[in-house]
Amino acid sequence: MNLSHRVGSRFHTASLEASSYVRNSSGEMSPGSSIPVRRAALFLAAISISCFLLYRAADSLSFSPPIFDFSSYLDNEEPKLEDILRKAATRDRTVVLTTLNAAWAAPGSVIDLFFESFRIGEETSLILDHLVIVALDAKAYSRCLELHKHCFSLVTEGVDFSREAYFMTRSYLKMMWRRIDLLRSVLEMGYNFVFTDADVMWFRNPFPRFYMYADFQIACDHYLGRSNDLHNRPNGGFNFVRSNNRTILFYKYWYASRLRFPGYHDQDVLNFLKTEPFVFRIGLKMRFLNTAYFGGLCEPSRDLNLVRTMHANCCYGMESKLHDLRIMLQDWKDFMSLPLHLKQSSGFSWKVPQNCSLDSLRRYDESVEDDEESDPPGESQE
Repeated sequence: MNLSHRVGSRFHTASLEASSYVRNSSGEMSPGSSIPVRRAALFLAAISISCFLLYRAADSLSFSPPIFDFSSYLDNEEPKLEDILRKAATRDRTVVLTTLNAAWAAPGSVIDLFFESFRIGEETSLILDHLVIVALDAKAYSRCLELHKHCFSLVTEGVDFSREAYFMTRSYLKMMWRRIDLLRSVLEMGYNFVFTDADVMWFRNPFPRFYMYADFQIACDHYLGRSNDLHNRPNGGFNFVRSNNRTILFYKYWYASRLRFPGYHDQDVLNFLKTEPFVFRIGLKMRFLNTAYFGGLCEPSRDLNLVRTMHANCCYGMESKLHDLRIMLQDWKDFMSLPLHLKQSSGFSWKVPQNCSLDSLRRYDESVEDDEESDPPGESQE
């Protein structure tokens, strides 16, 4: 019970007792009536002294009630994905997305080469204004904030994405499928996106080479010559997707299909799905991007006058990937330094792949234990 209630109750009781007493015939209070009055007076005196002592003690300790600074909490709160997308999007609600973990975020690693490609590319530096980096762990998020203005922290409970994710291990598969689910949510928010792995180098603005009426268009490990040929071998590390009911349904179906094909990553499952009746039933317009414009180490772009992006795919091991990416960037710088007539006639070509090749890819069995994944000396993301 509240102290003030108890004091008031006792005081009220004492008052009632005192007022009920009467004087005797001589004008004096009856002897029995003085005892409750004295008790009430003593009680009130004790309460007054206690309150005085508490006040002095609090004053001597400079006591003050706790004040919670909610402003600092709000300032440190990580922004929501939709707020970041809104700030980064173009007028037609298009964003560029990439994911990043600690292994690729380290200084001098993949993310630094990724940014360098935008700086030295043709009409690519301004695209960085529309880039959103999705950090998969705390270290990647911290590094992103040092480098860029549009960063989103995506932490998956119970999963550590900070370590190197070796090709086809459990962590690798979880990372790839988490990415598909994230992209589905971006589409549901009404944003078109270009998704790019951070080991894709942007040498020219890719947007003029996208198909105008395609819902879903994706780069290839191997391109057979026609953009609508379902036998093309897609690579999930670079794609352009428009937000509409068809693509939202497709991404939901794609993500759910991981349960039908356990042990396969998103790219393998896409190869299974692209010929299924569901894709035709929803009317999804799918196109495959020509490697002449959107090349990679699996199938390099032959003409540097045409190339838009180059992907360090078909590569196992962080050191091999970084080695070939640095050569790729230097090749581009050397090409851009040539006079115009030599660019068109010199037959200048890439000096990569070198350390990267299809033979360097190694598959791990899904049963590999997570604590064994840190043993090999490199990492690969498609």
